[in-house]
Amino acid sequence: MSDIVSIRRALISVSDKTGLVPFAKALAERGVEILSTGGSARALRDTGLPVKEVSDHTGFPEIMDGRVKTLVPQIHGGILGRRDVAEHVAQMQQHGIAPIDLVVVNLYPFEATVAKGAAYDDCVENIDIGGPALIRAAAKNHDFVAVLTDPDQYADVLAQITASGGTSLALRRRLAGEAYARTAAYDSAIAAWFAGQRQETFPRRLAVAGSLRQTLRYGENPHQAAAFYVTGDRPGMATAQQVQGKELSYNNLNDTDAAFECVAEFDAPTVVIVKHANPCGVASADSLSDAWDAALRCDPVSAFGGIVALNRPLDAAAAEKIATIFTEVIVAPDADAGAKAILARKKNLRLLLTGGLPDPAAPGLVFRSLSGGFLAQTRDGGRIGAGDIKVVTQRAPTDAELADLLFAFRVCKHVKSNAIVYAKAGATVGIGAGQMSRVDSARIAAWKSEEAARAAGLSDRMTEGSVVASDAFFPFADGLEAAIAAGATAVIQPGGSIRDAEVIAAADAAGVAMVFTGMRHFRH
Repeated sequence: MSDIVSIRRALISVSDKTGLVPFAKALAERGVEILSTGGSARALRDTGLPVKEVSDHTGFPEIMDGRVKTLVPQIHGGILGRRDVAEHVAQMQQHGIAPIDLVVVNLYPFEATVAKGAAYDDCVENIDIGGPALIRAAAKNHDFVAVLTDPDQYADVLAQITASGGTSLALRRRLAGEAYARTAAYDSAIAAWFAGQRQETFPRRLAVAGSLRQTLRYGENPHQAAAFYVTGDRPGMATAQQVQGKELSYNNLNDTDAAFECVAEFDAPTVVIVKHANPCGVASADSLSDAWDAALRCDPVSAFGGIVALNRPLDAAAAEKIATIFTEVIVAPDADAGAKAILARKKNLRLLLTGGLPDPAAPGLVFRSLSGGFLAQTRDGGRIGAGDIKVVTQRAPTDAELADLLFAFRVCKHVKSNAIVYAKAGATVGIGAGQMSRVDSARIAAWKSEEAARAAGLSDRMTEGSVVASDAFFPFADGLEAAIAAGATAVIQPGGSIRDAEVIAAADAAGVAMVFTGMRHFRH
């Protein structure tokens, strides 16, 4: 027996009317009776399409400012009644309930209402009740009813109706799954809004929903599957438009996000180069071109095949320089015509334009999966200024050292722990990331700096006369001593070790200035 269900009667009640008229017209041309409500009915009737108001169909008017219009047996019975159960059919006939074969519903724009900062009562009024009930009822009875929740689905349904005279079970099952995903996301948004109203960061039940942006070729490795979902419109990967280049990979997206979040920390023109989710060069300067030069100087070897993020619209001068080395991705708020023309010569290079910068201090949660669950924490929006530090050594940092200390500590926030960052004149000159020992991070950063200096033909170590930042306290004096041996003259660290006195004494013995921040920036 065929699983094709003919469409005799459709219920249409939509907030988003994109593509509605041509879709409804195609249904009407196939003899489908259209039931509709309020605004949807008016929109269709204004084009001359025959529409039957739901209130005329049910004999019951819309009441309570439209809060109650489809929550009646004539509608839900017509959707939920099983056509293969004799008792259901008999009851439908007894109560004058006509079957409904197609339900077209999209929901009140609750998410958009919240996003524009609407008042509490306006948000509540944009919580759809009848819509989710219709969607869930139709999805449950997908053996006989097709449910559409997005204008993007119209074409597939019309194509199948045209080809076979109705909808197939496979299509109805797919639409049912998409319908429940939509109502789940809708309820998730409402639950999150209520939690926010209560200032409850971690509610008893936490629901997270995302919309599929793209299916990726593979994950971190070729044997892993992956996809990119967006959960909001915070500037960055969620808003990025790809201007050119190959398809983005899982690792491209992860690294690009790390680079863009880092570059957003800085006010002056800044360039961040990232490799494997860690910055390998960060610099601020008067121009992006100068910032690029300084960032690249930190670790030109690692920069090859890296990700470049900028906190200003990309200009031609900077683009010309970046294009001289192999770069996987460039991400910026925008780019001028000259920069685009230059990069167009690099067909495989991905250029992403986001339209803005993420706010580093914006509230929000970040997640990490565990076996059987996940961890959730607030975003690390901590930022240290000159007024937040405590000088703990005999010598205070100079103004130039203090500026570099704050710069280095801000970079440190985006380097995997254990993190050590050497900086001088608004640029990193050595970065040690992700080591099990903090002293090893200090030594590796200094060694890489020496390698970069030799590659640049410099006679002095780049770390000579630099400052150093540590993302967490020095548990022993040996990490600090390694930094001093590399040429650091000032240190910024959270403090809080039981051996702080020992570490401070080592700094004083070397004539090094040290400040405590009281804030740690672990990044695992």
